[in-house]
Amino acid sequence: MRRLLPALLLLYVINAHAEVIGFESVAMSPDGKSVAWADDRGIFVDAKRVSAAPEKKQLDERELAWSPDSKRIAFLSDAAKAGQRQLYIVTPGRIPKKLTELHGYLSTPSWSPDGNSIALLFTESAEHAAGPLVARSRTVGQIEEHIEEQRVAIVDVATGKVRIVTPADLYIYEYDWSPDSKQLAVVSAPGSGNNNWWIATLQRVDVAAETITPVYKPALQIASPRWSPDGKRIAFIEGLMSDQGVTGGDLFIIGADGGPARNITPSAPFSVTSFQWSGADDITFCANMAGDSAIAIVPAGGGDPEIVFRAAEYLSNGDTIGASFSRDGSQSAVIRTSFAQPAEVWAGKNGQWTQVSHANATVTSPAGEVKKIEWSSDQFHPYGWLVAPMGADASKKHPLVVWVHGGPASQSLNRWLRDEAIALLKHGYFIFFPNPRGSFGAGEAFTRANVKDFGYGDLRDILSGVDEVVKSAPIDEHRIGIWGWSYGGYMSMFAVTQTNRFAAAVAGAGIANWQSYYGQNDIDRWMIPYFGASVYDDPAVYAKSSPITFIKQVKTPTLMLTGERDSEVPAPQSFEFWHALKTLGVPTQLVVYADEGHRVMKAEHKTDIEKRVVGWFDEYMK
Repeated sequence: MRRLLPALLLLYVINAHAEVIGFESVAMSPDGKSVAWADDRGIFVDAKRVSAAPEKKQLDERELAWSPDSKRIAFLSDAAKAGQRQLYIVTPGRIPKKLTELHGYLSTPSWSPDGNSIALLFTESAEHAAGPLVARSRTVGQIEEHIEEQRVAIVDVATGKVRIVTPADLYIYEYDWSPDSKQLAVVSAPGSGNNNWWIATLQRVDVAAETITPVYKPALQIASPRWSPDGKRIAFIEGLMSDQGVTGGDLFIIGADGGPARNITPSAPFSVTSFQWSGADDITFCANMAGDSAIAIVPAGGGDPEIVFRAAEYLSNGDTIGASFSRDGSQSAVIRTSFAQPAEVWAGKNGQWTQVSHANATVTSPAGEVKKIEWSSDQFHPYGWLVAPMGADASKKHPLVVWVHGGPASQSLNRWLRDEAIALLKHGYFIFFPNPRGSFGAGEAFTRANVKDFGYGDLRDILSGVDEVVKSAPIDEHRIGIWGWSYGGYMSMFAVTQTNRFAAAVAGAGIANWQSYYGQNDIDRWMIPYFGASVYDDPAVYAKSSPITFIKQVKTPTLMLTGERDSEVPAPQSFEFWHALKTLGVPTQLVVYADEGHRVMKAEHKTDIEKRVVGWFDEYMK
């Protein structure tokens, strides 16, 4: 087994994003006249900083919400005490006012339509957001499930008085105010917030009585509940989604009192990612259309959407493909970015925006030519992106890294690059970002096409995409590597058990054995929609897609990276794959990052991952 020498690591000290200002969220005022945003430097309204502390103080400020009259902004800030966000409101030009003195995790402020209250999602005594991405507590002593419920708190704007209006045993994932300020529509489930989103339902909350009324039990997952202006209907997104907060599906409408839900974008060849009512009977939505960001309008009664804007770049409202719209939907603000351009805020009439921030004016991209790749695989039409390094010589053959996204219900989009991608481009690698079946962007049938088929159809899509890339770009087909994190890590592991096409592989938080994984992770409910049954009821369907089942076929040098306290993809999965490769004499290495969860947070660990990814591919492909 070859080792990655420390001296080699020193060659890759890359901190590519140090100078880039990140944008957290953007908000267009209801009257369409002002735009606010939160970035790494604080809160801005019409390009003027309105934060709760001086500019030089280290702050965590985020999650903007305009008042209905467009005169005030609510936001969260830890200006009073580092690490503890509180709710603030500010009138531009004045000093921000702190409204709350809560202990716990706050998120998602939203003004009531009458302007008298602000709702929050609140997890009492929690130091950070719940969710499987964060590092879990060490599993020692008697093991018991500790449940912290996220509830809705209502803050009276005049007095700062806080009242919690949802039950102690119900986890609230998302919510929306009714037009009369008397009710909330919530996506919620009892018990563990980490594990139960996949069975969450739509309910109504009576704010005064603090009572809950069921509205809709979905067949799959739901997100983004939004009341109609007349208060009689609730719209939402439903589809197969593998991670809460990564939204894609069809657009549905249901009566506020329940009844049958109606799909108003049936058989759509795209994935709806966010939306708002822009009139009594019109909905303006944002979507992934084969990798393009799009804005469209659809009648609430259904029909063909009118596409207002579509482009091969990433438009975001801070969470997903989306925009922040004025009340009538005619004006919007977006965070706009691409492989070639770092994020900036743009605002104006939909699709005719003017740039209003210039935080990253001096930042340049290492990306050269960018090509959108579309191809056929079985009956499907996957898509993806090929990014060349700057200055690539078309007369020479270059190495390629295939970057498989996580999810699987997610997507690779034309957006500013992650640190590892910047490092690879700077070292002369082309990068291919495929979106195989199971991804968003080509409709629900495409997203659901990997159900009970992990590793088969999706790998065929990736391999046929590589064939397409090799035909259209100066790629050395003997120097192709594969890497990804989470589901992308699983696909790297599975790929090397099925083909010798790849010269090297890196698997971040990969899954080696679906059968053992089922009992190790904290979020097993996500697996039922994909595998059709629990591992105890149908172990064969899990074994069929497990890399460990085919482990003796591996010849490819493979590096594994994982977080020590990952609850979503526990570290033993990487240990299992590493142990097998070591036993079989396949070049391998395993790195476990101390105290990290599924999302690696510490800067030194992120830098180490960059070094090791580039170093591994250099060792076996250059």
